Amino acid sequence: MKTILTIQSHVAFGHVGNRAAVFPLERLGCEAIAVNTVQFSNHTGYGAWTGTVFPPDHVAEILAGVEARGGLAGCDAVLTGYMGDAALGAVVLDAVVRVKALNRRAVWCCDPVMGDVGRGFFVRPGIPEFFRDRAVPLADVITPNQFELEYLSGRAVDDLAGALEATAAVRALGPRLALVTSLARRDAPADRIEMLLDTPDGAWIVATPRLDLSPPANGAGDATAALFLAKLLETGSPAEALGHAASAIYAVFTATAAAGRRELQLIAAQEELVRPRCLFTPEKVR
Repeated sequence: MKTILTIQSHVAFGHVGNRAAVFPLERLGCEAIAVNTVQFSNHTGYGAWTGTVFPPDHVAEILAGVEARGGLAGCDAVLTGYMGDAALGAVVLDAVVRVKALNRRAVWCCDPVMGDVGRGFFVRPGIPEFFRDRAVPLADVITPNQFELEYLSGRAVDDLAGALEATAAVRALGPRLALVTSLARRDAPADRIEMLLDTPDGAWIVATPRLDLSPPANGAGDATAALFLAKLLETGSPAEALGHAASAIYAVFTATAAAGRRELQLIAAQEELVRPRCLFTPEKVR
């Protein structure tokens, strides 16, 4: 059994951040140590919410308590996402360093949550620069969406060649694996949405049908990063992890569309988080 320290946001209602990551991790057989960076009533996509961004000292205190119980020593990976405040960056980096000092094989999967196509940046000032300049160079795996990939690489992405140039550019910053969790390009069918994975051994793309989710469900990137990381730790195969993550999140999207709900239907689709009925096979493109 793998243990993953996941440092992300928390909402009471809905499924984003740790609420989108912990359940998939656990259903895939991982032990999840969840440290929350914020506690909100709901995700900010609703336009109104209540709650608190936890100060860095609070998060550091929680991490110190986990370490005192021996929790960090048993971690196989660290998963990080939305932070709420750039000042928290130093705490996150320190946690990663501590975990890797205790387990040199531990993996840091960094989801550089900053914004999205159509919305632009939705995080506080300083956070995009923290991800670009400090977090991404130290991460082993990054899971940006298309908007975040463009910012990190400094390149516009509108076709496969451009996407591969962008993933190569961000991998040159330091990460071994770059998983683009949502890719829409002009040289692909409009009724498909893709994920692109770039690795030292090649690049793979996987396409799934584009479902009509209006408004789009938040938290899909958080869940996808968790699914990919859990399967990567289990199999050691990035391509296999990509195929599983795409198939599982498609099942979640299908359940969400069927329910007519805005929030991801992770509980309804929980069996398919482990064994998706509809399997999508990645295609090697480089």
